[in-house]
Amino acid sequence: MTLIKSISGIRGTIGGAAGDGLTPLDIVKFTSAYGAWIIKNGGAKKIVVGRDARISGSMVNNLVTGTLMGLGIDVVDIGLSTTPTVEVAVPLEQAGGGIILTASHNPKQWNALKLLNAKGEFISDTDGKELLDIAESSDFDYAEVNALGKVTYDDSYLQKHIDQILALPLVDVGAIAGANFKVVIDCVNSTGGIFVPALLQALGVKTVHKLFCEPDGEFPHNPEPLPENLTALSKEVLAKNADLGIAVDPDVDRLCFVCEDGNMFGEEYTLVAVADYVLKNTKGNTVSNLSSTRALRDVTEQAGGEYHAAAVGEVNVVNKMKEVNAVIGGEGNGGVIYPELHYGRDALAGIALFLTHLAKFGKQVSLLRKSYPNYFISKNKITLTPEMDIDALLLKVEERYKNQPYSTIDGLKIEFDKQWVHLRRSNTEPIIRIYSESESETAANGLANKIIADIKEILQLS
Repeated sequence: MTLIKSISGIRGTIGGAAGDGLTPLDIVKFTSAYGAWIIKNGGAKKIVVGRDARISGSMVNNLVTGTLMGLGIDVVDIGLSTTPTVEVAVPLEQAGGGIILTASHNPKQWNALKLLNAKGEFISDTDGKELLDIAESSDFDYAEVNALGKVTYDDSYLQKHIDQILALPLVDVGAIAGANFKVVIDCVNSTGGIFVPALLQALGVKTVHKLFCEPDGEFPHNPEPLPENLTALSKEVLAKNADLGIAVDPDVDRLCFVCEDGNMFGEEYTLVAVADYVLKNTKGNTVSNLSSTRALRDVTEQAGGEYHAAAVGEVNVVNKMKEVNAVIGGEGNGGVIYPELHYGRDALAGIALFLTHLAKFGKQVSLLRKSYPNYFISKNKITLTPEMDIDALLLKVEERYKNQPYSTIDGLKIEFDKQWVHLRRSNTEPIIRIYSESESETAANGLANKIIADIKEILQLS
């Protein structure tokens, strides 16, 4: 059993002993800490709660809602929802925060409490540490009977979220409807099966073939939207002679596409394509994390903007976007953050912007993909002994490549013209993760192998 406590939320497998998994006791403990943190910091005593379609969702929801009521906090339960929909709902409700019950792309035995502030954004590093301290000290008091919170149920946020997307100036419903797209969708039997068809209908897409759209939490394949998990979608795109396939993860904050020929568009290129469209219409800067493709930088500079890199993690990307006033940003895992709507990864907004872009491009998805610089990312890791000083090791690699452009805001990233390598230590294991990118798969692997050889040489000399 696994329980992971981090600044962004509490994630774990359902069942087991308290403290070892995401048990009812753990759910109550960390929900209590979150509610106490909201009250302590003067936030509105109202919390929005929404969930994906996981099998454990109803159980977790009941515990979370009851605990918040026990703290004297009112709950707006928006039911089966998406992460971006809860993010949209929090400020509309003028709530003190929000909790999304989802373990994102993790398998069905997992669930989590994703924690939002009053802006509908993930809580900061400082806030997260304060919250974890409250949890460990059990520094919370429950309300007396006459001061218990109340729960209201509101299923209107599906439409409210869609209405906000339709109101975006860069979303052209007429162009999308006029393109007569034939689309296949894979919603991994979670809430995307409710939200994505509703959005496509609102956008005027008349032909939608549904694959795994029953929101029962029985994921038909690994729910992370990676190529190896989307073979059924690829085959269905070909079988239905569709223009494209669309895949989302269980909480609908990650997005990727399949081309009309059954090939993957590439999750790294979801953000690249959407950013290309936004930058064609809005001058400005972009942000992605250090492990995302260089193609975003190329597209940004071609449009006259500046690209900026952030440390890995959505909250870090959002902070950098605010700092540089970025018009679009996100992560290479298919996460699109469009601040015109809100500061959170939003697959629904990404779909609307991408389809508008494709309709105006007027050609096949595969040709749109070919219009972008082609890069390949290689992902590797080195397992070290537990007593190894990984920070000292990274410093020695940094010294070896000090004449190259490099960044240390998140591990060590070294640039070699249009190639790069990013070394990050794991927070839970004695592992260095090594991501490298180049214009060919062979070159990307070669760069990774060169750095791995350097690390082994440094270890032998130590």
